[in-house]
Amino acid sequence: MIGDAASARAIRLACRDGSLAGTTSGLAPGFVQGNLAILPADLATDFLRFCQANPRPCPIIGVSDVGSPKVPALGEDLDIRTDFPGYRVWRNGELISEIGDVSEYWRDDLVSFVIGCSLSFEEALLQEGIPLRHVERGIRVPMFRTSIPCAPAGRFEGPMVVSMRPLKAAHAIRAIQITSRFPAVHGAPVHIGDPALIGICDVSQPDYGDAVEVLPDEVPVFWACGVTPQSVIAKVKPVFAITHAPGCMLVTDRRNTEFAVI
Repeated sequence: MIGDAASARAIRLACRDGSLAGTTSGLAPGFVQGNLAILPADLATDFLRFCQANPRPCPIIGVSDVGSPKVPALGEDLDIRTDFPGYRVWRNGELISEIGDVSEYWRDDLVSFVIGCSLSFEEALLQEGIPLRHVERGIRVPMFRTSIPCAPAGRFEGPMVVSMRPLKAAHAIRAIQITSRFPAVHGAPVHIGDPALIGICDVSQPDYGDAVEVLPDEVPVFWACGVTPQSVIAKVKPVFAITHAPGCMLVTDRRNTEFAVI
């Protein structure tokens, strides 16, 4: 994809017409990607407070008006109901549908939250020559529920989800430096090394996404992940919610460089 605004819009249109249904990792380089959580308005304030209390896994980059499928700050023609390649629909904390268009589930009381995504900082890692195995293979980054508790707010509480990238030690050090510049898209890693220390029993069996091996000369590096609201929804069991399918993100018109702090 070319690195101008047309490439980001082209991804959204491909989602909208159903021709893109897989991971957005590596697509529209240079543009911010986002996770999704949609909740009824009576839960929106509590969820906003939850995100504010947990900025590492849940950095908000856009919020809709009640009942609106638009988030103009992220893209003028953006439609939150159609512009992700995959969605999950939840009732009472149970997953009831995985679908490519949630127009049929749309309600006038819904509020959409777009949450920063670690796929955004991957561009900076790749530019530094740091290889990312899931990008090379065109699969989704592996993600895991952890024993790290999120700070509760109102009705919302639950465990943090992390994404994992295996890196050589020198690359891991450089990755910490690079991703620290992007706090709006999860920032620096939350853990490096032994997965058991954060409650992950088997790093070859992700809870979300696709498995990648950790080679003998590599260490697993874990970043807070915007799939965290899905683990929270499963625990808290709100009457209704919509999220993105893990790895299937919204490609926005915002530039990754806009979110760098230095």
